[in-house]
Formats: sequence, C-alpha cells, structure tokens
Amino acid sequence: MGEASDLRGVMRRFATGITVVTARPAAGPPLGVTVNSLTSVSLEPPLVLICIANYLRMHAAIHNAGHYAVNLLDAGQEPLSRRFAGQPAGRDPFAGLKVAPGPATGAPLLPAGLGHLECRLVASYPGGDHTIFLGEVLAAATSAEQPALVYYLSRYHELRT
Repeated sequence: MGEASDLRGVMRRFATGITVVTARPAAGPPLGVTVNSLTSVSLEPPLVLICIANYLRMHAAIHNAGHYAVNLLDAGQEPLSRRFAGQPAGRDPFAGLKVAPGPATGAPLLPAGLGHLECRLVASYPGGDHTIFLGEVLAAATSAEQPALVYYLSRYHELRT
C-alpha cells in the first residue's frame, strides 16, 4: 500500500478544473467551499458527483439541504477560489459578493464564471475521509466563453482554447 504522500505526488500531476460548491441550509447562512472533484456520471438521467471532506460544514449542509450548486470558475476567478478554500472559522466568504439564488434549488450562484449546475442530492457514499455526493442536475447554465481556471502541480493555471 502506498503512502498518502505518494498518492498526493501523483494526483498533483492531474490537472483539474476548479469549482465552488454552494448550499443554502434551512437554518443559518449560505455555505461554500472550493472543490476540484467534479465528474459527469450520466447524461440520462443527468448526474454528477462531487467529493466533500467529512469535517467540513458543507458536508452536513448538503445532507441537510438535499441540494447544492456547482459554480465553475474561469481563469479570472482565482481570488474567488482562494476565498472559499481553507476558510477560517467565523469568516463569511460571501461577504461583499453579489450572489443570486438558483431558480431550481435556491443554492447561491456566484457571479460570472464558466457556468453552474444546480443539483438535487440523490445518493451519498463513504469515501475514506470524504463523502461522494451524487447529484441529479436540475438546472445548468453556461456563461460567456472564458479561459478556464485549472489546478496543476499545486498551482493555479489558465487554460485557453
């Protein structure tokens, strides 16, 4: 069995897109977290999966709300990615942002970006220190075509077409 550092060393060589997953719990403020684990699972029905660390407040928020949004970030949104990553307790990453409630779920949709998906939670599976959330896509929208924000070799990069 390999060490965690071995896995990390290999996975940092796999380029991923960057998203911010958001949810609006029934009680309390909206939550969001930077996530790079997004996979299209099925077109019929439309399903995607995300992976969320078990210790994050977002983990419980998705279970409790039963829905979430995935906001795909463009290359100009690195500051937004950093804002929602590694948040200190008590800091509101939504402060000063103009977000809109998603029409299908009410989950916060971030401004601009490459697009967003609004999902209804259909299943969750244990995945070590994370949970794999399978969501049915209820609504999807794209924004103006922009270069994508990607993460590779532990750094942000811009992917142009």
